[in-house]
Amino acid sequence: MPATSELERMLREASLRVTRPRIAVLAAVHDHPHADTTSIIGLVREDLGEVSLQAVYDVLRALTAAGLVRRIQPPDSVARYESRVGDNHHHLVCRSCGAIADVDCAVGTAPCLTAADHHGYAIDEAEVIYRGLCPECSTASSS
Repeated sequence: MPATSELERMLREASLRVTRPRIAVLAAVHDHPHADTTSIIGLVREDLGEVSLQAVYDVLRALTAAGLVRRIQPPDSVARYESRVGDNHHHLVCRSCGAIADVDCAVGTAPCLTAADHHGYAIDEAEVIYRGLCPECSTASSS
């Protein structure tokens, strides 16, 4: 996890006021990649004590809009948040336990895939989700 001073710097550079809830949410996302909102709320409450659900949702929305965190929503999953932003990486999702892992873009620069027909869009991102079984679930299913 980045030090508190680094998190404060990130917030200031994004023109966001530095508040304890923003620091706590940003730290939780950095420490727990791909965490869902419920998990983040629990982590923030461990750090700050009582904080409202709405406050955490508002902070996540602000951090996402500022580009400090990325919101992903794999199929059949709740929204999750990660601090890896600014690149065009993809995700592996376990069909059994739901574990998520980052996968670097395999081909070229963003968006790293070329659409067969871009329909006039200026494409700047491609989202790819690989699905399968994680090593633990794969081992468990073969036992």
